[in-house]
Order: sequence, then structure tokens, then C-alpha cells
Amino acid sequence: MKRFQKYIHLIDLNDYPVSWWKHLLELAHEIREDPSAYSEACKGKIMGTLFYEPSTRTQMSFQTAMLRLGGTIIGFDNPATSSVAKGENIKDTTKIVSGYADIMVMRHPTAGSVKAAALTAECPIINAGDGGHLHPTQTLTDLMTLNEEKHTLENLTIGLCGDLKNGRTVHSLIKAMSCFKGNKFVLISTKELALPTYMKDILSASGHSFKEVTSLDHAIEELDVLYMTRIQRERFASEEEYLAQKGCYILDREKMVRAKRDMIVLHPLPRVDEIAIEVDDDPRAKYFDQAKYGMYIRMALILTVLRCDGLPAPLIVGRTIPKAKCSNPKCITNQELYLPLYFTGSGDTVTCEYCDERTLL
Repeated sequence: MKRFQKYIHLIDLNDYPVSWWKHLLELAHEIREDPSAYSEACKGKIMGTLFYEPSTRTQMSFQTAMLRLGGTIIGFDNPATSSVAKGENIKDTTKIVSGYADIMVMRHPTAGSVKAAALTAECPIINAGDGGHLHPTQTLTDLMTLNEEKHTLENLTIGLCGDLKNGRTVHSLIKAMSCFKGNKFVLISTKELALPTYMKDILSASGHSFKEVTSLDHAIEELDVLYMTRIQRERFASEEEYLAQKGCYILDREKMVRAKRDMIVLHPLPRVDEIAIEVDDDPRAKYFDQAKYGMYIRMALILTVLRCDGLPAPLIVGRTIPKAKCSNPKCITNQELYLPLYFTGSGDTVTCEYCDERTLL
């Protein structure tokens, strides 16, 4: 049974129709054209930022977005300086902060954590990244970048390169771009870092073609967009596993020579060594512009959420199943054991509502 909320939470961008995304993109474009017109749009409003893991662009762009809208901010960027260090659970932390703030932004290393927080939060909450699961505001940033730079979100050949297994930005972008017609996907990774099966199922179900390759050199020639990602040290169980994958894909000037003249290069940042510094001077390199677009789209999102512009999406659509447990050890339900468990689907295989992991009953 669907459980609707009185707030517009943003947990997963795909909880909302494409028309809502387009509204955000249009508003962000208007803000970019005339930011002074929105300088007091959030006067008197407070945003709480709860960042349980390190961030530069996401945290600072959210903070800057709220300040440019005339609002103020509270929160923490290191859980060691909050009551989290004393063992406080997500429910208690977010329950308290949501009593102080008009809107919350949360990043957490565990999949499904922001949805867990939204179950009891007393203000709208925005997912700023939950582990390797989702990163919807980065996806909105990517959509705005594509819309502004390519002037379309359709009929693009999109290459995604690097850590496709753990990359939450990749997962969110694929889910979003599979909602637009004519897009093709080229998945460039090692076998160890290949896109998870459930994400390939999304592409198949939406009727979009995709192929998996291991060579960036050969794939780059056909791309309209190249989305580079770093190999994320923090997602590996050991240093040895990380080093075995690090440096597999490096975009340099030589590879860029083989690319289309109007191809654009995106990267959610930070980069390590996957894009050579020499590429920064190429006019097709748009990752620094991409970061700035992120501020404008987050300004649009904050305004839209606070105004409750649109219908709130259902937070829970599934059901509880006696004795069922999510099979994903990185799911929040396996860390915060007080959480009610919800699953969608039927038969022998169901899907966890928090982390989207499939579980055999």
C-alpha cells in the first residue's frame, strides 16, 4: 500500500515524473540567467546539512545555493563532531535536526539511509548520496549540464567509464537518461567493476540499447557524452583490491583526438588520475562547468521542495514480509535494526525498498 508524505522528499529522482524534472531544469535556467531575482526567495528559512562522509562539491554547492537564496544553514560535515560519535542512530539525529530546520540535506555511506531518515523526519529531506546507491542531485546536475551544453536529453550515445559497480552517480544517471527516448549506453569498465545486474535490467526494461566493453580507446569514437568516474578507494574492502583497479582508465589528450569534435566530457569529481590535467584545456571538457551548474539546480530544488511545488511521491510502496531480511550487507536495514522492512515484488524474489537489492525468500 502506498504511503504518501506531506513533504516533497527527494530520495530517488525516479520517484517523480519527467515533467517535474523539466520544471526544475527550467527554473534552474531562469536562476542562472538572473540570480539576483531569487536572492531573498528563502529569507528566514534554515537548511540542515548532515554529511556523514566527506564532500566538497555537493556540500558546498548546497550551502552556497541556500545562502544565495537568502537562507541560513546549520549541520555537521563530520559525524565525529556530533552525537553520532556517541552512538546516536539516524532516526534520533534526523528527528532532532528536522525540528530545527525547514529542510534537510543528508549524505551517508550506507545504502537506503536517507529513505530511513525520511520515515520519521519532520521536514523535507534531500538525498545527497547514500553509499554506492543513489545520488539524485548529482543526476540533476548532470541533466542540467547536458541540457545546457547539448541542448537535448534525447538520442545521445553516452559512455560511462570507470567504477560502474559502486558509482552511485552512474546508477542515478542511467536511471534518469533511460527515461528519454533514443539514448544509447556504452558501459566501459573491468569485469570486476561492471554495472550491477539490477541496473542492466532497468535498461533492458526501458528498451534502451547498451553494450559492455573494456576499452575506452575504441569506445570513445562513437560517443556524444563521456562520463568519467574515479575508482573509489572507500568502496573497496582492501587496499590490494583498490590498487588492482586503480589506473585502468585514464583519459588523456591522445584519446581525445579520437573523439567527436562536439563530444563533451563530464565527471562528478573529485578526480584522482582518471583525467589527465592536459584535458582541462580542451573545450570539450565540461566537468568544472558541471560543478557550477550543480549550484543552480540545487537552488531550484530547494525552492521547489520548500514551496511543495508538485505532488509528494509515495515514500513506501511495498509491504512487510514475515522473516524476510535484505540480502545486502551494506543496506541500512542491516545496520539500524529498529527499521521496519519493506519489499516490492512477488514470488521467490523481492526487492528491498531501501537499497533496491534483490532478495531470495
